[in-house]
Amino acid sequence: MTAFFERVNSLAPQRVRKAHPELKRFIKFAIVGGIGAVLDVTVLNVLVLVFGVPKEIANIISVCCAIVSNFTWNRLWTFPESREHAVHSQLGKFALVNLVGLAINQIVFIATDNLIFLPLMPNHFTLAYNFAKLCAIGVVLFWNFGINRVWTYRHVKFGEEHKHGVLEDEIPPL
Repeated sequence: MTAFFERVNSLAPQRVRKAHPELKRFIKFAIVGGIGAVLDVTVLNVLVLVFGVPKEIANIISVCCAIVSNFTWNRLWTFPESREHAVHSQLGKFALVNLVGLAINQIVFIATDNLIFLPLMPNHFTLAYNFAKLCAIGVVLFWNFGINRVWTYRHVKFGEEHKHGVLEDEIPPL
C-alpha cells in the first residue's frame, strides 16, 4: 500500500502540498472516504443484486464494511500520530461517531431514494438507490470528519503537520 500512497502524494498539485495542514488532513480523509465509498457501493450492489438482500439492510452492512476500511486507513495515513495511542479506544470512538453517521446515512439514503430518485426514475431501481447512496455518502463525509477530528483524533494538534520520522517510512504524507 505504500506505493499507492506514494502515487497519491505525487499526483497532488504543489498548492495542495503547501496547503494548511487541516486542509491536507481533510483531503486525505476524503481520499480514504472515497476508497470506503467504492467499497460501500460495491458491497451494497452485490448484496442487493446478487444475494437479493433488501436495500435498506444491505446499506447497513455496506456502511459497516466501509467504516472498518476507513478506520484502518485514517489511522495509518490521515492521522498517523494516532498510532501512538491505543487502537481500542480510538476504534470505539470512531465506531460511535460512525454509528451516528450510519443513522444519518440511512435516513438520507431512504429519503432521497423514495422521495427523489425513485419518483424521477421509476423504471431504474438500481440507478435510483445508487444516486441516493452517493447523496448519503456526501452528507455523512462532513459529519464524520468534523466529529472524528474534534473527538476521536483530538490529541492530534490542530494545524500541525505530522513530524515525519519512523511513520514516514511506512506511509508517505500528502
